[in-house]
Amino acid sequence: MKIISYNINGIRAAATKNFLEWLKEVNPDMVCLQEVKALPSQIPDIIAVIEQLGYHHYWFAAEKKGYSGVAIFSKVKPNHVEYGCGEEWIDKEGRILRADFDSFSLMSVYLPSGSSGEDRQAKKYEFMRFFDGYTEALRKTHPNLIISGDYNICHTAMDIHNPKSNANSSGFLPEERQWMELFLNNGFIDTFRHFNKDPHHYTWWSFRANSRAKNLGWRIDYHLATKPMLERLKAVQILPDAVHSDHCPVLLELNV
Repeated sequence: MKIISYNINGIRAAATKNFLEWLKEVNPDMVCLQEVKALPSQIPDIIAVIEQLGYHHYWFAAEKKGYSGVAIFSKVKPNHVEYGCGEEWIDKEGRILRADFDSFSLMSVYLPSGSSGEDRQAKKYEFMRFFDGYTEALRKTHPNLIISGDYNICHTAMDIHNPKSNANSSGFLPEERQWMELFLNNGFIDTFRHFNKDPHHYTWWSFRANSRAKNLGWRIDYHLATKPMLERLKAVQILPDAVHSDHCPVLLELNV
């Protein structure tokens, strides 16, 4: 089974860059998207193609138009889809969507960015604190869980091209990195690092200074799996040649 996580940075923009053709070629079983920035009613032509490719599709949009929003596509119909998390401000921003299947649950998640200023950084910390308790409770009823998405955090110095100059940058702050460390230590697996310990693997690049061509990036997109999923993990790849967004997809393969 192949699962893609991809911050698409606007599905309408990505579709003009051959995202749908790429999706057909890669042919994942399930897809978690972040920053879709659209409602299904706004993109009927895109929806038609997604359905032609054999996907059931589920969307959780932000109240603010053209902002945030997550989606899950799946060739296997879920037993249940959970829209949001019950925390009003997070749900208004369209940040959490979960699909439950027979043997595991899959979540598409988009953590806030704090790069625009102190207010949004405070909201990011608020989300992180909430998410700790939310996932702790969820795992009691859904122990086989994969949380895929854009966490907007580089875990270690290996996950960012220039850790020294970014020491005070949102996404690489000590408090954020400590949270990620504690989150993982509380029963999650960073599936990419489970298979690959090498540096210079990134999932996001600034549009500035030709960063992508120079591979001056950040690894902020993850498939995090609960430890009961360990034996089912087969492989993980970052796919930097997919250029529909300032992010790139991450591909997780599971043993069925």
